Amino acid sequence: MAKVIGVGGIFFLCQDVDATREWYSRVLGIEINDFGGASFSHKASASACGDGAMTIWSPFKSDNEYFKPSTENWMMNLMVDDLDAMLERVKDAGVPLEGEPVTEPYGKFAWLMDPDERKIELWEPIELVEN
Repeated sequence: MAKVIGVGGIFFLCQDVDATREWYSRVLGIEINDFGGASFSHKASASACGDGAMTIWSPFKSDNEYFKPSTENWMMNLMVDDLDAMLERVKDAGVPLEGEPVTEPYGKFAWLMDPDERKIELWEPIELVEN
């Protein structure tokens, strides 16, 4: 039977493509490929997190406040291998956090806004926190 087996990409519009690429590279360390995007290996996250390596797909009710202060109706969650080190990188880049980082039973989280005011959620899976 045919079924969805994962998320194949995240594609989005932005005001200034070059500035957005530069911001994600400088602030989050995303390596931009020749085609102007980035590729993340499922093998790399599975190697680091085992069964904890996953992509979450979750609709939210339209009046939910979780995406605030963004006015966008979607949010990106990026898996990181070391949230504390990533937050130092973000701080060094002069980018403020949205609220305080939190630890949940499934990992550590922090939030920031990208240049187009999209909320970005940084997630260190619990499998990495516990190692």
